[in-house]
Amino acid sequence: MSTAHALLEATMTAPAPRLTVIGTGYLGATHAICMAVLGFDVLGVDVDPAKIERLSSGEVPFFEPGLPELLAKALDSGRLRFTTSFEEAGEFGDVHFICVGTPQRKGSNAADLTYVDSAVEELATHLRRRALVVGKSTVPVGTAARLTELVQRVAPAGTEVELAWNPEFLREGYAVDDTLRPDRLVFGTDSAWAEEQLRAAFEPIITQGTPVVVTDLATAELVKVAANSFLATKISYINAMAEVCEVAGADVTGLAEALAYDDRIGGRFLKPGLGFGGGCLPKDIRAFAHRAEELGVGQAVAFLREVDGINLRRRARTVDLVRELAGGELAGARVTALGAAFKPNSDDIRDAPALDVAMTLHRLGAHVTVTDPAATENAQRAFPELTYDTDAISAAGGADVVVLLTEWSQFREIDPEAMGAVVAQRRIVDGRHALEPAEWRAAGWEYRALGRP
Repeated sequence: MSTAHALLEATMTAPAPRLTVIGTGYLGATHAICMAVLGFDVLGVDVDPAKIERLSSGEVPFFEPGLPELLAKALDSGRLRFTTSFEEAGEFGDVHFICVGTPQRKGSNAADLTYVDSAVEELATHLRRRALVVGKSTVPVGTAARLTELVQRVAPAGTEVELAWNPEFLREGYAVDDTLRPDRLVFGTDSAWAEEQLRAAFEPIITQGTPVVVTDLATAELVKVAANSFLATKISYINAMAEVCEVAGADVTGLAEALAYDDRIGGRFLKPGLGFGGGCLPKDIRAFAHRAEELGVGQAVAFLREVDGINLRRRARTVDLVRELAGGELAGARVTALGAAFKPNSDDIRDAPALDVAMTLHRLGAHVTVTDPAATENAQRAFPELTYDTDAISAAGGADVVVLLTEWSQFREIDPEAMGAVVAQRRIVDGRHALEPAEWRAAGWEYRALGRP
């Protein structure tokens, strides 16, 4: 019996609420599919007909391990459908999850709430009975209070429609497990009824013992950005230590290992390297700092500016290491970039450090060939000026320098001798501390990594 079915059989004593999921991007599609597999009747809604058509036909429009199989299962069960109609959503759903994006606003560090506002307002116009609207998108604190006023003003059902906040904590590459077996659920509510509805909507997950934190709207909004800010700070901290190690002749990997034994610090996210990217951490810490300034407490999170700065400096330093291995001149150098996605097990290239480094090398005159197990197609669309290849060995043919930028297992397992046979020069920059230096040096490679002498 599957985990989802076991959870379902152990619960569902009362009629389950019908769920809509507004927005079928990474967060929304994952949430809709997983909730349907748990036994709920789910309607996914998006304004993009092409996306709806792909999902309806059983195709997940992004790379996420395990999700295509769950989509097929959910569609076969008849519990999951997709539509572009907000009117249908309003008639169908008891609990409506808002899962649209909040990208960084152009020309500003603030979050762009255009998609959230539009989705909530369009949905509200079709809410004619008591319902709960639940925000899952990452938003600046204070957004939920504003949206509550908007929903109750626009909805025909008026104040019978309530709003709650349930922040998401998905890790790309592990989103299915994070949805079905989260480490906690956070419910920001204004009423006992809203809490009851949320508990009903997550009953199979709660029954397995998942902790539930019930709090107010503002606190629930802050949880995600506070968590991301903490993680970003920890990553940038060890990378700041890497900067010190480079000039002091110390080894940041040994430093990180020693620090990890301290229970107060721990080893998670204490891995030096190229730094963070993606669609969450960079824009979330910038939006958090911006919102704090709007609230008059900018000094309290001013350190996040330096966290961001340290992270960006790691990209520049990686370029420097490639230049050093290329003999001090990048013009005309043949460089193989292993990785395009911002992290392994993902095809997401948003604010990807790998592609930032690859493009910088290209602009400095290097001939850059990129390979990635999942993100090549997305990278080609965004950066057609780079050269792409299908696998690491082929991509490395004739290379003067190889640089590891995304720590896919396929790259970790490369045979140094096999790659050494095709390159022009055995020189490698390990931007993710993912390789064994002794193994590569024994095969005749000149090995460099951030924060190592």
